[in-house]
Amino acid sequence: MPDTSSPQGGRRRNLYGWMLALASAVLLADQTSKLWATSALSDGHGITVIPRLIQLRLLLNSGAAFSIGSDMTWLFTLTTAGAVAGILYAGRRLRSTAWTAVLGTLLGGATSHLLDRLFRPPAFAHGHVVDFIDYAGLFVGNVADIALTTGAALLLCLTLRGIPLNDAPRQS
Repeated sequence: MPDTSSPQGGRRRNLYGWMLALASAVLLADQTSKLWATSALSDGHGITVIPRLIQLRLLLNSGAAFSIGSDMTWLFTLTTAGAVAGILYAGRRLRSTAWTAVLGTLLGGATSHLLDRLFRPPAFAHGHVVDFIDYAGLFVGNVADIALTTGAALLLCLTLRGIPLNDAPRQS
């Protein structure tokens, strides 16, 4: 349990709150856009946003990225639930605003995908993720994928720069 009696403990609690707020914003943006996509694109027609680069078209994905492992939806559900739990646990140690942004974007994207897996058809824990942003035919994603990719890139940058999750000054 974080120490909230000291200034550092209060800062940790505040950063954890910011992480949850950012995750909530990502979750809301992703689920709202998926609600729109399932309504507006369900007729099979696409919407061209940038010719030959970005089109909106509905794809229900039972697998992971690039539809890999489409018959292993239950495994992705368990893995995503573990990732969400791990991020929530790691977030309790936050002392860095940069890591707050990383964990918030990852938590929001992972939680949104988890909700798709749990509650969308065809069945509980076997649901398909709603993808609808087609990147020139290379792959089709969603807002959560953008958040996850951004979070992963930032995580890599922070790790390569040696910035720890809890970068508070060391006490002698």
